[in-house]
Amino acid sequence: MKISATIIARDEERNIARAIESLRCCDEIVVVDSGSIDRTIEIANKLGARVVETGWRGYAGQKNYAAECACHDWILSIDADEALSESLEADIWLLKKNGPRFDAYTMPRLAQYLGKWILHSGWYPDRKVRLYRRGKAKWIGDYVHESVTVHGSVGHLDSNLLHYTCQSFTEHLKTMDRYTTLAAEELVARGKRVTFRHLLADPAWTFFRTYFLQRGFLDGVEGLAIAYMATLYSFLKYAKARNMSPGR
Repeated sequence: MKISATIIARDEERNIARAIESLRCCDEIVVVDSGSIDRTIEIANKLGARVVETGWRGYAGQKNYAAECACHDWILSIDADEALSESLEADIWLLKKNGPRFDAYTMPRLAQYLGKWILHSGWYPDRKVRLYRRGKAKWIGDYVHESVTVHGSVGHLDSNLLHYTCQSFTEHLKTMDRYTTLAAEELVARGKRVTFRHLLADPAWTFFRTYFLQRGFLDGVEGLAIAYMATLYSFLKYAKARNMSPGR
């Protein structure tokens, strides 16, 4: 079982070294870069990754292209702001030794937000398919929140994939602006009609679900921030979609 790790990147000099250095269990590392103007490519090359420079195809399209560039049939796809935990790396070494029993594997993703590991708020365990046999799975999602669809059997790994998210509110707001625009474009493309219920009730429900039902209050101040940001995300997504819709 030989594994190709794939990472899509653009201006990720802050994160790329950590991601690559966590992938010692992989037989090659492919970084697909879509126009970095910082030191991302330089760092990736220095750490032994194979860098492919290409235009942007969207998140799912970019990750599928990265899999096409890989030399091996097994793909371990992580984002530039993610890294394998030592225990997850050990799990993958063991999987390689014993041989795979499934066509794809999920793993729990543990996120760090404003410097704190988040165990509630709907953020954990946040299982994702990230290790899969090429030809049995592919990325889908035209706009945002892409995911892997598997045409085969799915197993589960128990150790965490580490996700280093926003380090500041400024960074979170900047990311949110980009993602809510994509989410709004998706709503418009689907012909979704935005009403005042979406603008008022959905954000309120989002806060209640995140902070109370998903126990965000147990994550302290960071949990409260996550709930507020999720509420703002919901409002902006629908507000932008309403603004984009013809004849609103």
